[in-house]
Amino acid sequence: MTALLAMSPACDSGDNAPIEDPCGEPLYGGEATDEAWRTFVDAQGRPDDSSHAVTLTEPSPGQMYSLTDAPPTWRWSSPLASRAPAGEHGERSMLAWLGHLLLPSAQAHLPPVTGDFYWVQVTVPGRRCPVELLTSDLEWHLDTATWDTLRAASGPELRVQVTSAYLVQNRLREGPYRMDSPRTIRLEGAR
Repeated sequence: MTALLAMSPACDSGDNAPIEDPCGEPLYGGEATDEAWRTFVDAQGRPDDSSHAVTLTEPSPGQMYSLTDAPPTWRWSSPLASRAPAGEHGERSMLAWLGHLLLPSAQAHLPPVTGDFYWVQVTVPGRRCPVELLTSDLEWHLDTATWDTLRAASGPELRVQVTSAYLVQNRLREGPYRMDSPRTIRLEGAR
């Protein structure tokens, strides 16, 4: 048993510690995890590609919201929805299972995710950081606290951008894809 322990790598030496994002993590929906979000953050330097970007159906172009409206639901469609490349469903092989029995490895706090994911970012006038959601769903029903944050904007226009990607075991397989331009919406009665 001592030989097995000596061969295993030390746990979290700190060398691979994630870079802190000054704005913090987004809200999460569906099957999204912080590891999936980190994949999106790490891919931010890639060139913009809108070839398979989402189609934002709600809010519509020029959508106007009253400050007294209930929190809306935003929806989109995506060419990535329900894709699963052959043989990449995250199933463990018999050899991997047996190897884990002989030499257990440390596991992330959440299992790796596979599927299409969407990072919604809302630029809010007067705020340094956008309001964000990472989700595997094709919609975002804004909660009251998030809607209150948006309604407190120092200007009447908000910009909504959606970045999509297909991940296999938290690794980027397709994308990221961004809409050509963010959708601008207006808040009636905002300062």
